[in-house]
Amino acid sequence: MLAVVTTGPASAPIDEVRRMTNSATGEIGALLAEALAARGFQTLLFRARGATHTHVPSGALLHEFATNHDLVRALEALAETRAADVRAVFHAAALSDYDLRAVRGPDGSLLGSPKIPGNLPQLHLLLEPAAKVLPLLRGWFPHAWIVGWKYELAGTREDAVTNARAPLKKSHSDATVLNGAAYGPGFGLLEGFQSPLHHPNKRELAQILASRAETFAKSDK
Repeated sequence: MLAVVTTGPASAPIDEVRRMTNSATGEIGALLAEALAARGFQTLLFRARGATHTHVPSGALLHEFATNHDLVRALEALAETRAADVRAVFHAAALSDYDLRAVRGPDGSLLGSPKIPGNLPQLHLLLEPAAKVLPLLRGWFPHAWIVGWKYELAGTREDAVTNARAPLKKSHSDATVLNGAAYGPGFGLLEGFQSPLHHPNKRELAQILASRAETFAKSDK
């Protein structure tokens, strides 16, 4: 049984020394990889280089990435050789929603130097939507139990659940993990139109997800 876990904060370069990134430690990925390996999965941990939680559990094989595009290329390569072996995919990485399209100075001129001067009074960054990974996973790994993450800050828990249902269906994934200020403390595991199942902490969530993945993999042989 092969399991894939993505974790940590992806980045989008502004120039060769600066980048835009998200807040994510990568801890949930390590906990998941540990729980999966304990249940007999060969676990591939795709961790963003900006992760501050750097423990690699025994039984997990680490692959590092920086940008959304790096992760896309790595997963495409895996799908080309081992798609049929992948029984579970947990997409917990905090990927970039936007890539940089252009940088302009105060006068509107394009800036393209390896290091943008640090003494400019203004910079204008033009952003464009970044590559999304979750909608691609089902095509790459058709035999896997696929779980995405939905982090919501604004609104209520009901708002968070509602906002998570649409991408769950659109991406053809099997479940979504909800967290963030809108959801509140802990995590919710959402499947279809059922009410989310609450889990109080990352370790319990990781154990439940690994158990569900094991059940799916064994029942689908």
